[in-house]
Amino acid sequence: MVFEHSDAEGGDTGPLALKILVAGGFGVGKTTLVGAVSEIRPLRTEEQLSEVGLLVDDTDCVDRKVTTTVAMDFGRITIRSGLSLYLFGTPGQDRFWFLWDELAQGALGAVVLADTRRLADCFPAVDYFEHRRIPFVVAVNRFTGARRYDAEDVLRALDLDRGTPVVLCDARDRASGKEVLIRLVEYAGRMHTARLLDSVR
Repeated sequence: MVFEHSDAEGGDTGPLALKILVAGGFGVGKTTLVGAVSEIRPLRTEEQLSEVGLLVDDTDCVDRKVTTTVAMDFGRITIRSGLSLYLFGTPGQDRFWFLWDELAQGALGAVVLADTRRLADCFPAVDYFEHRRIPFVVAVNRFTGARRYDAEDVLRALDLDRGTPVVLCDARDRASGKEVLIRLVEYAGRMHTARLLDSVR
């Protein structure tokens, strides 16, 4: 989704706002990333984990997690003058995936957060964006105590196309999160330009 303002007299294009999704498995750090980079107070739709939810949510390696996103997270960050990103964090559990189609409408691209302790949890998000041809980057959230892997190892483990960016990050750190978003915007821009050129050949 691209929001822009055009001057009626001069036709100059004003500030742009691009829609970005932040996706991944349960407890991978989506809410944390949106909150860390957002320049406004982020909108969160978190609820306490209940005993019923614990029966269906896999809390292995994230046993200290006490809340979960039930609709979406929302934040905004200005990347540079005239360019802002609207961030929509998706819920991670299977039972909330029906919301993804609505959230994905008009998105320029997506960040798929990954946890190497539970790497399979990000497969559904990878599949979702691949099938819908939505450009995405994989951002490996480097949790304290987790075994370290380099980007090439993760790319092979997820069987990603060679051109798909894989970046290492700390979802708690604003500068790290901003770098992930910049990589996504650059990559999505290249992908959309290439598709546009293919369509006119």
